[in-house]
Order: sequence, then C-alpha cells, then structure tokens
Amino acid sequence: MARSCSEFFLECSLDVIVPVPLHPKRLRWRGFNQAVVLAREVGRLWRVPMDPFVLFRSRETPPQTQLSEDERKKNIRGAFFVDPRKSVEGKAFLLVDDVYTSGATVNECSRTLLRAGAKEVHVFTLARTVS
Repeated sequence: MARSCSEFFLECSLDVIVPVPLHPKRLRWRGFNQAVVLAREVGRLWRVPMDPFVLFRSRETPPQTQLSEDERKKNIRGAFFVDPRKSVEGKAFLLVDDVYTSGATVNECSRTLLRAGAKEVHVFTLARTVS
C-alpha cells in the first residue's frame, strides 16, 4: 500500500500520519486497530511520524456496515475529538483507514482535525467499496 501509492502523495508535505481511531471498547474486543497497523507501515516507509493519539473516538457508535449513507453520517457525527495536548495547528495530516465506503468516517475525522486548526487533511485507505 505504502510503496504502491507513494507517487500520489509526492506533492504533499505531510507532518503527521493519523490512523482513524476505534472506540476503546471496540479496540479491547478486537485486540488491535487495523488503521494503526497500516499507518505505522506508511509512516515507516515514507519517514513521516505516525501518532495514534491525536484523534480519539469520544463515544461508542454502532458498526457502520449495515447502515445507509445518511445513517452513517448521523451515526458518526461528533464521534471524534482532538487531544487538547496535541498541537495540530497549521499541520498537514494523512488520515489512514482500512476501508472507504461512504466516506462518513474519514469526513468526520477530517472535519474534526480542520476545526482544531489543521492546515490540510489527506485521506489514504487500503480499499474502497463499490455499491
């Protein structure tokens, strides 16, 4: 993923790679966050710092898999926050997730980072679902 797609991000001057966070309860159940695994490797190969503690999921949300596009947007709205101890002001972020379906999750994460002062947010996913 990181090797094959690096050319798409050559023009970007990225400051930090941030994985989409899981709610702590989901993380305990699953045992790992797949977005962290992907983001760690992208950061390692591209030599860009990865920080899994910039964004947090503030509330548990039902899985998005069986929801319509509108339901996904409502489900995820307001579900993330930026750790106030982290400086995001003026930084360029690469937001990493495993699957892009409707874009609701990465859009909400992006909005959260931008509202907190991020300069720009790029999204990088392993897969895109087709309807």
